[in-house]
Amino acid sequence: MALETRSLTKRFGNFVAVDSVSFQLPAGKVLSLLGPSGCGKTTTLRMIAGFEHPTAGGILLEGRDITRLPARQRNIGMVFQSYALFPHLSAADNVIFGLHMRRIGRSERDERVARALEMVRMKSYGDRLPKSLSGGQQQRIALARALVIEPDLLLLDEPLSALDLKLREEMRDEIHRIVRELEITTVFVTHDQGEALVLSDLVAVMNAGRVEQMASPREVYRNPATAFVADFIGGANVLHGHRDPLDSRTFALDAGIALTFVSPLPPSATALSIRPEDVSLHPKGSSGIEATVRRSRYLGNALEYTLTLARGTTLNARTDGHSAFAEGDRVVLVIDTSRIAVLMGDTKNCHGG
Repeated sequence: MALETRSLTKRFGNFVAVDSVSFQLPAGKVLSLLGPSGCGKTTTLRMIAGFEHPTAGGILLEGRDITRLPARQRNIGMVFQSYALFPHLSAADNVIFGLHMRRIGRSERDERVARALEMVRMKSYGDRLPKSLSGGQQQRIALARALVIEPDLLLLDEPLSALDLKLREEMRDEIHRIVRELEITTVFVTHDQGEALVLSDLVAVMNAGRVEQMASPREVYRNPATAFVADFIGGANVLHGHRDPLDSRTFALDAGIALTFVSPLPPSATALSIRPEDVSLHPKGSSGIEATVRRSRYLGNALEYTLTLARGTTLNARTDGHSAFAEGDRVVLVIDTSRIAVLMGDTKNCHGG
């Protein structure tokens, strides 16, 4: 079912946790609310679930206003960060709990529980208590419990944050598989950009209670709307400056460097977003922008560098790891201007935490 929020706002005293958030999520699509701690993403999710009452604004599910509807009447499946399994109940009894509350008959209940456990690949673990299950297995049971009620909407509140890296990647792919198979409308809260980019049809990047940009994963990565989005998604270099008044294709950086573009730049351009992987490094003596390697980090499949440019400006670059430069080396860098995103307006104060 399609989900819509209209100017959704939540205040706690004088603190505005969510500030007029509006979006439309088509039926069967996955939206990630992405942002740092305290940006308002979990509060937004809890208002959609019915656990928090909005101060202002509305929530519509398939065109029906559910803003003031009690949580138990919304038919929404929720997976919590802490799993929230009942420790004294078996895995199967945890899954069945929502069906008991809905007074579903025994035969249908058993059939739906078996189907849900099969879906999350936990069919043979139904009689286990939560304490005998691994973190990943508990998360699968929590997901089965949310799905067994056949919800109109699935909400996931940072469900992978308590898992180690390998389990996180495994469960990320499992969630992706399941929500695609079921074609269930899903809202996923995370602070991990990798999870958001992999799982989502749409990503809403939140900062200080507001949505700074909502678009496809590719769009928010390649064409960030603000300096905050550029920095938060992929750690882009945001370099400030202005369009050359005598040449509309040239951008003069505050670092004392000028970059020339194929097409004219808008007069309101105030910064450039440059992805680390779009910066190539070459030995000193090559043609390009001179820099000094301040720090080098070996990542296995890549090398990441922090470089110092003219006037002390720093810039990050990421290479394939085959040609290494040492800290202190003088190098020359080349920036692919065709892959640069141009930022406009007030970008100096966009960053937040």
